[in-house]
This record gives sequence, C-alpha cells and structure tokens, in this order.
Amino acid sequence: MIQFKDKNLTVFQSALYKTTTAVIDTEEALIMTDPNWLPEEVQEIRNYISQHIGNKKLYTIYTHSDFDHIIGASAFPEAYVVASEEFSNNEHKEEIKKQIEEFDQKYYIYRNYTPAYPNVDYQVVNDGETLQIGNVTLYFYKSPGHTSDGIFTVIEPYGIFLSGDYLSDVEFPFIFSGYRDYVSTVDKAIRIFKEHPIYYHVPGHGTTTVDRKEITRRVEISRYYLEQLGKGNEQLEEFCQKEYDFFEGMRDIHESNKAKAD
Repeated sequence: MIQFKDKNLTVFQSALYKTTTAVIDTEEALIMTDPNWLPEEVQEIRNYISQHIGNKKLYTIYTHSDFDHIIGASAFPEAYVVASEEFSNNEHKEEIKKQIEEFDQKYYIYRNYTPAYPNVDYQVVNDGETLQIGNVTLYFYKSPGHTSDGIFTVIEPYGIFLSGDYLSDVEFPFIFSGYRDYVSTVDKAIRIFKEHPIYYHVPGHGTTTVDRKEITRRVEISRYYLEQLGKGNEQLEEFCQKEYDFFEGMRDIHESNKAKAD
C-alpha cells in the first residue's frame, strides 16, 4: 500500500480511487493527511503511525470534507486536527457521516472504530497563514472549487505540497463547489509554486511526484480542462478519454462539470 517513500515523506495509496494518505516525519511530530479508505488500509496506516510516533505528537490535516477523506478519522483519536474554518463549520456533517454508513453497508464492511466527522483543533481562517511545529513550518492556502472547504498545505523546509483533490494525474477537475472558485484555486497553485520551493507533490488521488516538469504538466492540464470546459469545447471529452485511463468511470462528473461552467 505504500506508494512512495523518501526521507521524511511516506505516502500510502488506497486500492479505491488511488486515494492517498501522506505521513510526514519531523523531529517533533508526525503529520498525516486524510486517513482512508478500507479497514485494512486504515489499519496499515495506524500500525505505521504507532511504530514511528514515539514521544512525538500526531497532527492530522484534512484537505477537505469529502467522506472518503475523513472515513478513517476515528482510528486516530489522539490526533491534533487541522482543517479549514469552513471544514469545521460544515453544515453537512450528518450527511457526510451518512455517506460513510451507506458505503460500509453497501460493501458489507466492518470497522474496529466508529466513523465520525472530525472535531477541528486548529482552524485555518486566513489565506497564507502558518503553523509552526518545531523547525517545520506549515503554510495553508484556501482552495475552494472542488469543495468549499479545501486547503492546500506547503510544508517547509521539505518542499512538500499537499494539494488535496486538485492537480491529479488520474482525475480531471471535479467541480462540486464552483467553477470560478476552481479556476482561481488553480491560479493560486501557480503562485504557490513561484513563492515556495516545491520538491514533492502529493495529490489526494493519484501519484506522488518529484518531477518539476510533471508538476507543471498537471497544472497546465487542469487549466486547459477548465478553459475548454468554459468554452463548451465539444472535443474536450475526446481529450479526457486519451488523458485519463478511467474516464468512463468519471463521465457523469464531466457532465455535471459542464452544467456548472455554463
């Protein structure tokens, strides 16, 4: 299940939707994102945390509130939870919990914890605010568009960029919140790359990369998709079929995107 490992960064990947969980090992803390999906996968992450935590503190960053990204939250009750103010004040918490229950019912899944919506200890209120953990600085940026409560995180001095459900190599932009917000968030990512030395990109779904050209390509493809979507380009579907191996499984989201861009 470990997709990527290098120095301070370990990335786990679920069998479902190539969903990722990043674990960053610092001198004073372990910083984890979005523990997910299946019970055995959550347990593997739990075992890794238990083996490496020692006297350190565990932080969990939730990139956004989609149920697949919070489904493992209760397996880490000791975590100090970081998320956006919008995540904390989400009016749809019960609906999201119900989505988890429906998923487990549908696939006959038992868990050794009771799934719950995370309680946030540190709310990201302002764009660009920072959290200091020893000699490590976390920079947070609001990232609405996919959902209304997303955040980007840059971790320095490691140069790790955690993008949540943006800039994926396996998914085109999924617009659940707003088209214009999504365009602005991709533009913000470009500014982040100019302001921070980024060496690692960990998307919420897909492959971790250390290739700067690949990071740039992901930005350009997302921008192209959004631009062509806004123009109503009928050839965009053909582009997606060539670019994304699982497009047929995502076709309904593409159709939904078209309506949002009108």
